[in-house]
Amino acid sequence: MLNVVFASLGRFVYRRRVPVALAWVLVLGVGLGVGGQVFGRLGTGSGLRDDAESVVVSDLLGRVAGGGTGITGLVDGRPAADPAFRAEVAGAVQDLEATPGVERVISPWIRGEPVPGLVARDGRAVLIRVALEDGLRGPDYERAVERVGERLRAVDAPRVVVGGEERAREEFQEQARRDLERGEALALPVMVVLLFLVFRGVVAALTPLLVAAVAVAGALLILLGVSEVADISAYSVNVITMLGLGLAVDYSLLVISRFREERAGGLELPEAIERTLATAGRTVAFSGLTVAASLCGLLAFAEPFLRSLAWGGIGVVLVAMVAAVTLVPALLGLWGRRIRPGRAGSSDHGVFYRLSRLVQRFAPVIVVVVAALLILLALPFRHARLQNSGLESLPRSSDSRQLFETVEARFQGGGTDPVVVVVEAAPGNPLVADYLRRVEALEGVSRAEARPGTPPQITVLDVTPEGTSEGPVATRLVERIRALERPVAAGVTGPAAFLVDYRDSLSSRLPYALALIGLATFALLFLMTGSVVVPVKAIVMNVLSLGASFGALVWVFQDGHLSGLLGFDPPGMVDITIPVLIFVFAFGLSMDYEVFLLSRIKEAWDQTGDNDRAVALGLQRTGRIVTSAAALIVVVFLGFAAGELLTIKEVGLGMAIAVVLDATVVRMLLVPATMKLMGRWNWWAPPAMRRFHARYGLGENQVEQPPPEHPLPGQQERVGSLHAGH
Repeated sequence: MLNVVFASLGRFVYRRRVPVALAWVLVLGVGLGVGGQVFGRLGTGSGLRDDAESVVVSDLLGRVAGGGTGITGLVDGRPAADPAFRAEVAGAVQDLEATPGVERVISPWIRGEPVPGLVARDGRAVLIRVALEDGLRGPDYERAVERVGERLRAVDAPRVVVGGEERAREEFQEQARRDLERGEALALPVMVVLLFLVFRGVVAALTPLLVAAVAVAGALLILLGVSEVADISAYSVNVITMLGLGLAVDYSLLVISRFREERAGGLELPEAIERTLATAGRTVAFSGLTVAASLCGLLAFAEPFLRSLAWGGIGVVLVAMVAAVTLVPALLGLWGRRIRPGRAGSSDHGVFYRLSRLVQRFAPVIVVVVAALLILLALPFRHARLQNSGLESLPRSSDSRQLFETVEARFQGGGTDPVVVVVEAAPGNPLVADYLRRVEALEGVSRAEARPGTPPQITVLDVTPEGTSEGPVATRLVERIRALERPVAAGVTGPAAFLVDYRDSLSSRLPYALALIGLATFALLFLMTGSVVVPVKAIVMNVLSLGASFGALVWVFQDGHLSGLLGFDPPGMVDITIPVLIFVFAFGLSMDYEVFLLSRIKEAWDQTGDNDRAVALGLQRTGRIVTSAAALIVVVFLGFAAGELLTIKEVGLGMAIAVVLDATVVRMLLVPATMKLMGRWNWWAPPAMRRFHARYGLGENQVEQPPPEHPLPGQQERVGSLHAGH
């Protein structure tokens, strides 16, 4: 029995509490000292798998055409027609061409004529494009970037902005670090106050925070390890740290609350720790496995970024879980006598018990109304525009974002990136010419231009679509180009092509991810409860609440509601990855609370055999602790949502909404109402599955419980009993 195993773990940890605590202090020190290196390895790429057409063609173009890092200088505020200004820009171009490490410089003027796209439409700004030598690395690269930036900023103009792909990557890294620090700084003081209000003691309140610090350190170390074998996104650190921080506090809260309950029952410190791990420790382990199983759904996707998040998330969950069942009891062994016991003989007929009874009385109406409300909240997701986030995710103060927005607003063609068609043949080939004519004639093409200066073995056509870079016209144009017959080897890349490939890859793998999450969750909840009804019902309710949170995401971020309050500029879309991440992470967290609740409901069912009373008792015995845990994790998510990276705002707010809905609407209304309607059928399972559970199920209690009266027709043993057949 698992409770025997966890009781033994409690005895082991208590006897070796000092070495266990010191081992975790070592993890904390190494994690904070070494793990911070992960911020230097964050990427801003598309996150696509390597075999996607857009990635293959982009890599081919980079290898054949060559070229290193690109740097763009925006010189704004002086008339482009001013001869003195032109002369100053020409001097800067000459100096840049002579700078070590610079391969070429594109001036705004060639032989006195403006270059299309490099002189603003209002004639008061110009762009200077600088390409560094390919293969430039280390100190040579850093010196070249510094010299180019210094020379561009030396141009006499009211505003000079220097940006480029590498600078954007650095800004994403810097902003991710600042948002992480800001999220922790905002969340931790509020968490301290809430924990003190829950436990009414300083020692008990600080213990979960120590475990949270360990989880953050563990998260950084795990992501550093993952970065050795896979690309990780600029916001992956924040997302995984957010998850680890919240789960560490949740699990610690559950363990400490059960410890206080056991101490209130008269147990001495060693016995209280042993009993705590035999009950709450087992629930924490089961919950951690459920969350980890949900995160395994990300492994079904082919994208390296999503897989890296899966491994990082699974690792962080396991760190938080192991810390809760080892570090927390070790700390309780060291200073548990200074933690105030809970209230002895607390009533089982408190506010949550009465709420459950009230809900059960009006169960049919509540199920219909709540389900309809959740579906209504999900409706905005029907018109969701899912696209890849870009530089608009950075704060307004970002140089890269200012450069992007200025070019988009004031320069010809600056607002729309082209669909890039690469043909592996020389431009003079008649087959190539015919193919390019057919591309230019497609619906949705604004203009098409052959790219100059390409190697003779390839032809590159920049096809500018009507509308935005990743809008519906651009993505349909990519599909139309790919549908054309190709007389020679050709491929399509560019932002719209990346989006099409990413969207298609996600949609093709999504059924496998959902199946993996659903089956893993069903199996774990069945092993805990012995019922096939309870797991299915839990999955359906979680999907309803997550649909509502998706609708809220579209309403806030795409439609722009509350943008002033939350401090962001509405991008008119939702990042295509965010719904996937929120579904997986929030589904796991919802099941986390479901496990907390169901473990106590099942315990009461085994004791009473009365379904309605078991539900009411389970809700009463977990109501305060789960509500406190949900409030704490919402504080964590909102702390990160206060950051300035738009993608982090979306994840933080989306997960906060999902947790709030789960902790209130689902747990307090839908769970008791649906379990009332199902009655004793909640615990039904086919005979073969009952026998399987009787042999392999993960039971809570060691003591054999008598079967409840009035079994279902045809049953010879209690349906779903954790001990039937023993």
